[in-house]
Amino acid sequence: MLYLTDDLGLLPFFLPLGIIGFYRYLWYLIRIIAWLTYEPRRPKPNPTYRPDQDVTIIVPTIDAGEEFKIAARSWLACKPKEIIIITETQMRGPLEELAQQVDPARIRVLTVPKANKRLQMVAGVNATTTEILVFADDDAIWKPTMLEYILACFEDLKMGGVGTSQTVHAVDPNGHQTLWEILAGFRLTSRNIEIAASTHIDGGICCLSGRTAAYRTLILKDPAFQHCFTNDYWLGKYPLNSGDDKFLTRWMCSHGWNTYAQVCSEAELYSTFKNNWRFLKQVLRWTRNTWRSDFRSLFTERYIWHRHPYVAFTMVDKLFNPLTLLAGPVLVCVFSSLQEKNAGPTNPPLPGWNIAVSYISWLLVTRFVKLIPHFVRRPKDIWVLPMWLIFNYYFAIMKIYALFTLHVTAWGTRTFTNGEGLGAPMGESEKEHDRARATSSEAQIKIEVEHEKQENPFADQQQH
Repeated sequence: MLYLTDDLGLLPFFLPLGIIGFYRYLWYLIRIIAWLTYEPRRPKPNPTYRPDQDVTIIVPTIDAGEEFKIAARSWLACKPKEIIIITETQMRGPLEELAQQVDPARIRVLTVPKANKRLQMVAGVNATTTEILVFADDDAIWKPTMLEYILACFEDLKMGGVGTSQTVHAVDPNGHQTLWEILAGFRLTSRNIEIAASTHIDGGICCLSGRTAAYRTLILKDPAFQHCFTNDYWLGKYPLNSGDDKFLTRWMCSHGWNTYAQVCSEAELYSTFKNNWRFLKQVLRWTRNTWRSDFRSLFTERYIWHRHPYVAFTMVDKLFNPLTLLAGPVLVCVFSSLQEKNAGPTNPPLPGWNIAVSYISWLLVTRFVKLIPHFVRRPKDIWVLPMWLIFNYYFAIMKIYALFTLHVTAWGTRTFTNGEGLGAPMGESEKEHDRARATSSEAQIKIEVEHEKQENPFADQQQH
């Protein structure tokens, strides 16, 4: 190829891009080595913190679906001292009814005047009496060992926040995942590798995901934190209601607290994702949150540079990722159009189909390699690989679009009545579907847990 580009006189043009490609694959190799050598923290025989004495689970929500029961029972299996549900006033009755059906002794329902996730989270923090609190989404399903493994990290007295690994829980009662859910699973596989690698290299993490994350209560009861958290504005005028997990992660970094990601089967949570095109709206919201948070981390607060330099460079790499990704097919098209006219004497021109097939095959192979841990676990998802390639390019364009629309702070996947908070409660059709899938969700989770080790030999490697 170097002879060919030299004959075309394009070597000075292609060589820098080849260097960029070498850098990106070297960077990925470093990440994989770090992931392979990462080890989660194990619970001690006599731990400092115990779930039934030291943990409160806080769940900000406005939904009262049947799926909540499944999630709540999984939390109770971890034996926390208390679960606090924070909702808006009009949803108190339905949620109290659900709490009565699950465990009224350990589930308490509190309200705020209007639906606003950050205000709900602060209300939950102020009602907490334990040393450790855990924020959880209302559809986050845990394994019985979740809290034990989260608390193991807090043996470090400087540990401020702990996150977990994640996997997709199908919306369909029969466990069938749609194209959109499989794409979400691919993203989670990449994320699990990324947070394990960054935790192992410099102890940092790009985001303690709000689906489930634990914190020391005293940090979040600080009036300074609560003021900043509930008065968070982009460019000083656009109120931010989503992106709470990004804010919490940055606060840990800027105030000297350590963070850790427990990436192991014992601390893995199951979470649902949109099973239709609305998944793209979720991704758009997450992408805007990432842009805003990364800009603040890198250029405004700047603590990330000396506390977690690997995470900082990862953020910088992501800033340029859309351009480098989109440059690939553009350059292939340039090469294809010029090579027939200007091919050198030792290199006859290649047919256009040959170039296209070679390039697409290379892209598919590299994507497959990066998703091997996922395919080991779910080999039947291989059919989505071409769609994943298309999604990558769509996502690159979406990131550029998100960059120029950072002033849009709405959730995107929820209906709003006041422009704030989480959105409107589920409609009747959504509730009917929720009740239908709840009948088989518990059985599905048990099957997934029982067969996990047979299906995923990578889990043993990560644990040992």
